[in-house]
Amino acid sequence: MKEIRNILILTGAGISAESGIPVFRSETGLWEQHRVEDVATYEGFMRNRPLVHEFYNRMRRNLFNVRPNPAHFALARLANEWKKGSVCLITQNIDNLHEAAGSGNVIHMHGELMRISCESCGAVVDWDKDSSVDTRCPKCGEAAMRPHIVWFGEIPYHMEHIDELLRDCDLFMSIGTSGVVYPAANFARMTHALGAYNIEFNLEKSATAGSFDRGIYGKAGTTLPEFVDSLLKTENLDFLDR
Repeated sequence: MKEIRNILILTGAGISAESGIPVFRSETGLWEQHRVEDVATYEGFMRNRPLVHEFYNRMRRNLFNVRPNPAHFALARLANEWKKGSVCLITQNIDNLHEAAGSGNVIHMHGELMRISCESCGAVVDWDKDSSVDTRCPKCGEAAMRPHIVWFGEIPYHMEHIDELLRDCDLFMSIGTSGVVYPAANFARMTHALGAYNIEFNLEKSATAGSFDRGIYGKAGTTLPEFVDSLLKTENLDFLDR
């Protein structure tokens, strides 16, 4: 088996669901009882800015009532204790549970609830309270703030850096992702084609299960701490075949 040095991790809604954050279900056309078109598109924001601000205000407030689960803590432990190379974490989630568990330098490709951005000057600022159409940018003074969220039809953040990480990893771990949201759904195909060893952690097989060398199914809060413990002890994946 190829030597494991650089580890790249992708997390999705499934890992946060175990902490009580609802999973977005695109097939219903609803997100927290709102139409996706109304609260998760730029067109919806332009139609009703107060509604969109309040929608994300409620989600932001809810973050103060949830806590990281064992899966979040296991990933933070892996990053802190892995000495053979790098551990990089990309998340599709907009919550801050990875940071709350102790992970640093998390790449939020779909944005962050705890930030807002200015449509006028482009500034991105940390934000832990409610925002509104009257919230002014602390950099330019304009009342042009929006949730720092990648909506449908917009390009995810940090894609150039993510592409570099995908090309350089030896082990790719996908946790709690459906495999239907692009471009993240292509990550496993790319790393697999480049020779990385791919493992998915999920409740059931994802839509991209064919791009993984191994699937570990069950609650990530149970399976991931066990996996991380074995990986840190052996520093290779031989334990998977025992």
